[in-house]
Amino acid sequence: MAISQAMATSFKVDLLNGIHAFGTTVTRGATTADTFKIALYTSSATLDDTTTAYTTSNEVSGTGYSAGGNTLTVSQTPTSTSTTAWLDFADTTWSSATITANGALIYNDTQSDKAVAVLAFGGDKTSTNGDFTIVFPTADSSNAIIRIA
Repeated sequence: MAISQAMATSFKVDLLNGIHAFGTTVTRGATTADTFKIALYTSSATLDDTTTAYTTSNEVSGTGYSAGGNTLTVSQTPTSTSTTAWLDFADTTWSSATITANGALIYNDTQSDKAVAVLAFGGDKTSTNGDFTIVFPTADSSNAIIRIA
């Protein structure tokens, strides 16, 4: 079992099918934006590009963490620079948490918990009655967490 960083292949197909709304869109006369979440996983989890949806299997548990993880805030709505389209999320924190995580899954809570991306931490990361924070990369076309070139 392992966690391998990747954009979910099913997410790529979903994009072509118009499933995910990262920015505010007008659909059938209603203004909408989907809710994206991030869940944390132990080293026993198997997450990679074939992951299609959020699962509770091998999700972390502990003080300060609730199943399903945190709701993400889109800090940069979809935009483009030159030939790259990109978006980013604001950093997220589990406060006063006692947890150990080896990776995470970003998923679309609005759209049946469809997988977006898997984050591999490169080993166990632990907080003991402290903040556990996911720091997203710089929001630009070279570094943003979601980029399509």
